[in-house]
Amino acid sequence: MNSTASFRQALSDRVIVADGAMGTMLQAYDPTLDDFDGHEGCNEVLNVTRPDIVKAVHDAYFEVGVDCVETNTFGANLAALGEYDISDRVYEYSEAGARLARERADHWSTAERPRFVLGSMGPGTKLPTLGHLPYATLRDAYRDNAAGLIAGGADALIVETCQDLLQVKAAVIGAKRAVHAAGRDVPIIAQVTIETNGAMLLGSEIGAALSVIEPLGVDLIGLNCATGPAEMSEHLRYLAKHCRLPLSCMPNAGLPELTSDGAHYPLSPSDLASAHETFTREYGLSLVGGCCGTTPEHLRQVVERVRGQVPAARRPRPEAGAASLYQHVSFRQDTSYLAIGERTNANGSKAFREAMLAENWEECVDIARAQSRDGAHMLDLCVDYVGRDGVADMSELAFRFATASTLPIVLDSTEPAVLEAGLEMLGGRAVINSVNYEDGDGPGSRFQKIMKLVKEHGAAVIALTIDEEGQARTAEWKVRVAVRLIEDLTANWGMKVEDIIIDCLTFPIATGQEETRRDGIETIEAIRELKRRYPTVQTTLGLSNISFGLNPAARIVLNSVFLNECVNAGLDSAIVHASKILPMARIPDEQRQVALDMVYDRRREGYDPLQRFMELYEGVDAASMRQDRAAELLGLPLWERLKRRVVDGEKKGLEAD
Repeated sequence: MNSTASFRQALSDRVIVADGAMGTMLQAYDPTLDDFDGHEGCNEVLNVTRPDIVKAVHDAYFEVGVDCVETNTFGANLAALGEYDISDRVYEYSEAGARLARERADHWSTAERPRFVLGSMGPGTKLPTLGHLPYATLRDAYRDNAAGLIAGGADALIVETCQDLLQVKAAVIGAKRAVHAAGRDVPIIAQVTIETNGAMLLGSEIGAALSVIEPLGVDLIGLNCATGPAEMSEHLRYLAKHCRLPLSCMPNAGLPELTSDGAHYPLSPSDLASAHETFTREYGLSLVGGCCGTTPEHLRQVVERVRGQVPAARRPRPEAGAASLYQHVSFRQDTSYLAIGERTNANGSKAFREAMLAENWEECVDIARAQSRDGAHMLDLCVDYVGRDGVADMSELAFRFATASTLPIVLDSTEPAVLEAGLEMLGGRAVINSVNYEDGDGPGSRFQKIMKLVKEHGAAVIALTIDEEGQARTAEWKVRVAVRLIEDLTANWGMKVEDIIIDCLTFPIATGQEETRRDGIETIEAIRELKRRYPTVQTTLGLSNISFGLNPAARIVLNSVFLNECVNAGLDSAIVHASKILPMARIPDEQRQVALDMVYDRRREGYDPLQRFMELYEGVDAASMRQDRAAELLGLPLWERLKRRVVDGEKKGLEAD
């Protein structure tokens, strides 16, 4: 068995102990400016100029019984080496660092006790979410970093001390490309750094980090640096509860205390060992170690307490969803449907389109923020418009939305290049809208091109019930295409059923044409049957299609009634203008009944619900409906007004009341 296969086997069998701090150990040897080749403080240079020092540090950790050491390559990346103007040496220092660690691991290995090498990939000093470096440039540099580590003999790659989720994506995807090119099975570990405020440097909560990283196809997820074990406990608890993958943890030796001699780390070796003993028992950690301030003595005591233990069994309960840079949003909302805001769509929103055409980006951002206030859970971002450079528009808007919106983004385009531009700007987990079989599913099809992006970036996907024959109109046709999509995406693209959002499509029912009268029924029946067959799949609709052609006031009522029927049939989400959806209790009985008669095509002698519905709303405008509603609310006593807002799920005005 080769060492990498042995590492995988060891992870499944027992707790593995890694080493501790590297930088402080190297500095203890007091290397000279010549040792740094003139690049003072650039520890990676020592892999070439002073291999004896680097190997001595590895030996110090192996001597106390650790199972693996990290390579001296934390700064062997584009940004960190760029500070010294030697970024062209990423591969060289990576390969040299891995080779030294491999030599010492092999020296200490026995048949009964193999030792392993983790190829360290640090965060660098540039944050792509803030525009410091282009995503693709960073990704390709990480590919070189990983390629050097693999060539030098690393058993696994560890992307660590991550502070920007877009940097995590760049590093993991670059590493996966290097692994593929090398033709080797090299596990990838991703560790984020949570600050004392409970979030990553750019504000990402642990739920957002998990939502982004797990679908990228890494092998372990964990935490390292910034804090000691006490501050990591709640975040580890979250991972243990929700993460399907093995977990790792490499804390600092407590929070640093500034003294006259510099930073002092107060956590004793015994305390670190006790913390890891608790973590392995309560959270089922598979890989433990130390970060800043931890010494061979710290790790000696950790080895004594936890090495060789079987990781505690976990029963994680994942929550399928998407994420913004800041937060995870579940696809299943407890008390309502998931509202995907439709107003940041250049084809559906005149205001957004005009702002985009004028390149008034701040106005575009304001429209996005307004949807959050209106109750949207996610935003549908579509920039496709004739005569525009979609890639440029998507890059601009996705970059701005990434930090300006707390809501996850649905990237909506028919063009793979436009979707890719959005994915390369978003650190969060996006949803791709959409994939379908319009031009088939063979090589070169739009389906294949988009799914390659979905798979690499770990996105979720909205899949439309469209096949080579066109847009599915009947329930049977819709379900048949949906089943084909689900089976294809799970079997051939590795997606989980719960990350697939099926759009059963809806069409206008107010055209007066006979062939459109049953379109609402067919959609409802398709949703019901699909959810019966696949309870964990997600469903959605571009809701406003149902009412196309009616006046705005009538559209609000028909959309609201149809949405309620679809939710009762099992609909999970809808692309809507959330503030224009009315609770059923707010719609007068006759108007609601006629809308239902339209949806279910209940015509009878002398009664056509479409004709009656249009009569009911002749001369009624949406603005007057909203004004009537606002005036009615303002006329109520405060407690009654509060009650109505809560019952109706109306956020606007709730805080003030």
